Amino acid sequence: MRPVLLMKVFVTRRIPPEGRAALARAADCEVEQWDSDEPIPIKELERGVAGAHGLLCLLSDRVDKRILDAAGANLKVISTLSVGVDHLALDEIKKRGIRVGYTPDVLTDATAELAVSLLLTTCRRLPEAIEEVKNGGWTSWKPLWLCGYGLTQSTVGIVGLGRIGQAIARRLKPFGVQRFLYTGRQPRPEEAAEFQAEFVSTPELAAQSDFIVVACSLTPATKGLCNKDFFQKMKETAVFVNISRGDVVNQDDLYQALASGQIAAAGLDVTTPEPLPTNHPLLTLKNCVILPHIGSATHRTRNTMSMLAANNLLAGLRGEPMPSELML
Repeated sequence: MRPVLLMKVFVTRRIPPEGRAALARAADCEVEQWDSDEPIPIKELERGVAGAHGLLCLLSDRVDKRILDAAGANLKVISTLSVGVDHLALDEIKKRGIRVGYTPDVLTDATAELAVSLLLTTCRRLPEAIEEVKNGGWTSWKPLWLCGYGLTQSTVGIVGLGRIGQAIARRLKPFGVQRFLYTGRQPRPEEAAEFQAEFVSTPELAAQSDFIVVACSLTPATKGLCNKDFFQKMKETAVFVNISRGDVVNQDDLYQALASGQIAAAGLDVTTPEPLPTNHPLLTLKNCVILPHIGSATHRTRNTMSMLAANNLLAGLRGEPMPSELML
């Protein structure tokens, strides 16, 4: 009897238990994992992916021509534990006939919750307030001390009314938001109807919004979208939040806008680069709240993402329809 040839799978990081268990149950696969929570060094990635039939990667793993060449002709499937795919060289992947799986939808709610949390944390100056309690700055109740901005009767602008943008608007509506604006590639009247959201140009959104939440995909059109010109159009009392991708924002321009008082505050869950260097100028500002890209970081969401990524990978290897395939 001839031995069964197993398909080699390489996983670039420790992943949550449900996804790990799904791969372990696959009798037709031999799974190797980079056993660390930290990003895999490129030399180790080249070694691990060599001869692999399937690759399960994260958004911090750049899968470019160099990695694809290291993998060789066996590579049939790449499954990324993310909804974003800007870390993948899609043109090169398509050229080689490699299928791609990703994890949309399952992280929408968690990311929207984080966006609202970050918005409230920023506009109500919670990090400053916590620090004042710890350092003895809280001496008594003061009428004007640590005043921020509230959502009631405000105008909220959303850059990108996709799944996550809609989920954010849905959560903000009960706060008494008076008006929703949105911008994007084209109007989305059916989706916007739930919030009576108005489609406007990007400059109009910047000028009219009290709060701006960036929830768009990173594309050539959105790279650097939020720049000096954008911030100059914003109100001095406006609060800016980005939960999409760091490259959508020109961070030097954002720093100048915050430091000069051109805008009131900013909250970022994404930066360029990631992690942000500890000596970055944005980290010196009290009116800038920065989180370490934790939009989808709930136990349930990360487990669901890992399960979907594993199932995408296994389906692709077996020539079956993927639960969530990116059509190239």
